[in-house]
Amino acid sequence: MPRLALSPALRSLLWTTIALLVASPAVAAEPFKLTARTRTPVAGSEKVLEVVEKSAEWAPAETALVICDMWDTHGSPNAAARTAALAPRIDQLAKAVRAAGGLVIHAPSDTMKFYDGTPQRRRAQAAPAVPPPSPPNRAGGPPLPIDDTDGGYDDVPPVVPPDGSKGRPWPWTRQIATIEVAEPDAITDRGDEVYNLLRQRGAKHLLVCGVHANMCVLHRSFGIKQMTRWGVDCALVRDCTDALYNPAKPPFVSHDKGTDLVVEYVERYWCPSVTSGQILGDAKPPKVLLVSGEQEYDAKATLPAFAKAELEPAGFAWQHLNSDDPNTIPGLEAMDGADVLVLFLRRRTLPPDQLARFKAWFEAGKPVVAVRTASHGFQTYLEFDRQVLGGTYGNHYKGEGVRVTPAADPAAAANPLLRGVPAGVFAAAGTLYKSNPLAATAAPLLNGTFADKPAEPVAWTNVHRGGRVFYTSLGHPGDFANPSFRTLLRNAVLWAADRPVPAGK
Repeated sequence: MPRLALSPALRSLLWTTIALLVASPAVAAEPFKLTARTRTPVAGSEKVLEVVEKSAEWAPAETALVICDMWDTHGSPNAAARTAALAPRIDQLAKAVRAAGGLVIHAPSDTMKFYDGTPQRRRAQAAPAVPPPSPPNRAGGPPLPIDDTDGGYDDVPPVVPPDGSKGRPWPWTRQIATIEVAEPDAITDRGDEVYNLLRQRGAKHLLVCGVHANMCVLHRSFGIKQMTRWGVDCALVRDCTDALYNPAKPPFVSHDKGTDLVVEYVERYWCPSVTSGQILGDAKPPKVLLVSGEQEYDAKATLPAFAKAELEPAGFAWQHLNSDDPNTIPGLEAMDGADVLVLFLRRRTLPPDQLARFKAWFEAGKPVVAVRTASHGFQTYLEFDRQVLGGTYGNHYKGEGVRVTPAADPAAAANPLLRGVPAGVFAAAGTLYKSNPLAATAAPLLNGTFADKPAEPVAWTNVHRGGRVFYTSLGHPGDFANPSFRTLLRNAVLWAADRPVPAGK
């Protein structure tokens, strides 16, 4: 039977009709079940922010995915490599959205000439024009948390960002080939055309992925700023984006932490974020790695019991490493797959390769929860206490029994880490550590007193290399039997993992 020949225009119209039929209520796919994450000040305090997660269900027929500037190359080799690493996951996400009946919009800016005449480009151009609710406006907003005034290039040796005013052309020519441009998709780099496509489809929701979060993803005419100002319900796919940030610029954190800070900025000021796993159905629970090595407080028993009782019900996966040998901790390769590190160590003298693993974790700004003797956990890394934890360990007072009270800082009372912890006084076991003075970056949560001795901080948070750090000098076996302490430690892990801390227990 001869194959029916269709003109390009008719073929484009046919695919658009099919896509609309697939997305019709009669054959509607299951909704995308999302967990939308935002950040908000606690009790009006600009100092204390908390993570808020809300469940949302988006009908695929009312959802579009815009893939921002995933080019075939970049002026920064490092940026190009990171884009290539993101591309397979974004392609998976696009396939899932497309298969469910959602619209996939490819937006590789400055490359429309490459796509001239394609059905996908014509589809965007042919969408009926709909006047947006307000004039275009991508300006303003709070300042970014990172300094990208150098173009964000982090290559060594340095690469000078291309400058069009000096006649240097941008190197990209198309979208990276890893991401399929399928027949029912659309291609554009114009915000008005994206808006027209959304209105044509009746799409209320827009997933945004691609690069770079601090630049194009926010500021393009089809980016988050403009679309939210036009009333489009946006969500950033936070594991499918990257920042263009040079760690040699403020706030002098790792590249990955710079990306995290930009995501947090988007969540606070512009729109929620979600993960691709929520759509692809392969989301994994955050993993906590607990590492113990001490001979005084039975951490090898109390830590896993705590994880079983408190972390599993909170939705965490966990693994426990313990070593009674002060000179080694086997199995530290497990750090590679962990999201939060919980430490209960005492005076370990580790081989250089093992110590290097810990230092790499700390310098990357990854989350740390440290307990009791962890303040003097590394015999060959004594500055850990001051640099990472933000304390000044100076031994302990003789005699046991500690009265725990809220810190004097008014911000402490509003801190989510203290939810479910008695607002008054509770008793802790063991001796009181001398931890003053705290670093300027530390925020005290709880104080402890013993006999007539001056109050000492017994729980606080710190920021190291942009990362979340919690420390408590509590941790005696008697403390682990105390619901107040277990709640505090559970809250600390939730906070470190960027998870909401629930009200009450």
